[in-house]
Amino acid sequence: MKITPCAIADVLLIEPKVFGDDRGFFFESYNQRTFREASGLRLDFVQDNHSRSARKVLRGLHYQIRQAQGKLVRVVAGEVFDVAVDLRRSSPTFGQWVGEFLSADNKRQLWLPPGMAHGFVVLSETAEFLYKTTDYYAPEHERCIAWNDPTLAIKWPALQGEPVLSGKDARGQLFLQAEVFE
Repeated sequence: MKITPCAIADVLLIEPKVFGDDRGFFFESYNQRTFREASGLRLDFVQDNHSRSARKVLRGLHYQIRQAQGKLVRVVAGEVFDVAVDLRRSSPTFGQWVGEFLSADNKRQLWLPPGMAHGFVVLSETAEFLYKTTDYYAPEHERCIAWNDPTLAIKWPALQGEPVLSGKDARGQLFLQAEVFE
């Protein structure tokens, strides 16, 4: 497992060791001991989620202001551009974003610590997205920042025209008005 800190240092790009041959491939998508040794993080995941979305679907930017969730995310079918936004006011990267291409082909994963807003846009015909969380989903604490917030100025690749959004995501708040973490 190779772990590389992103421009937001607490966000980690994880590249597993993949063993392949003419039959296909094998890799450990998560091994607690290996992850702890490589990252120095001691995490307890409590929930796994799986979503499937069509091309141009954009989900996010989501976070929970209480019961903040750390997320370990990956794609098992298709490709997405995945984004984390630092909402921790005390962080030197507060208000900054990082993005990575995650796909079934590259098998990369991202670790997003609590205090991040998270979103992704589907670049392939469809994509299946998996994520492990460190706290349970709590809809009463869920918040959403607008995907096209002018302050954040996220450069969503290959997005021509408007993305496909849920009603909740279409009503996302501006970053400057959003509740953030201290």
